[in-house]
Amino acid sequence: MTWVHPGERAAFWLSLDVSVRSVLLCLPPAILIAWTLARRRFPGRTLLDAFVHLPLVLPPVAVGYLLLILFGTHGPFGAWLQREFHLDLIFTRNGAALATAVMTFPMMVRAIRVSLENIDRGLEDAARTLGAGPIDRFATITLPLMLPGILAGAITAFSAGLGEFGAVITFVSNIPGETRTLPLALYTALQEPGGEAAAARLAAMSLALGFGGLLLSEWFARRVQRMLGR
Repeated sequence: MTWVHPGERAAFWLSLDVSVRSVLLCLPPAILIAWTLARRRFPGRTLLDAFVHLPLVLPPVAVGYLLLILFGTHGPFGAWLQREFHLDLIFTRNGAALATAVMTFPMMVRAIRVSLENIDRGLEDAARTLGAGPIDRFATITLPLMLPGILAGAITAFSAGLGEFGAVITFVSNIPGETRTLPLALYTALQEPGGEAAAARLAAMSLALGFGGLLLSEWFARRVQRMLGR
């Protein structure tokens, strides 16, 4: 990428880093929550479902503000993380990953849940009659069959995370080299006199990354389905 400036290149790699971290952060709980919503009936299930999908309907700035209250220096979780693990989230790329994970978490849960709901429960029942325990059934039957949903959800969340703006800038600000991802760099370029060329380059990079991520998601899902004979 010799045609882009060093600051734009830094924003590109930072966006990739933040999106990868966000996916790794929310993938395990997304699988657990999706499985719980798809397979369990319990009081408060509807409330949990609504809470998981809340970031989809809240303004991203509001999500960032809530994260600031909870994970800021004096927030209940932020103060505990700093005290116990010397981990600061506010104004850091780790905080940017957290904000991105919160915003993309519902997409991942929904993709995995749909995949789970389409699994033939008869296969799991047959394995149970053959003596397979819950862990064996999940590892050998349920998990492989829900893999297309996991991959599609992870890559879709990754692609969406590349474009997250409101929650990130509210929670971790717009610090070059630390929290200035592609969307924030694009916003900065638009605010500067003569920044139209930089904004065009950053917009093209964002478009290419997002489009490539969606194509990759579809390719992975179809490839896994072929491998599973579906």
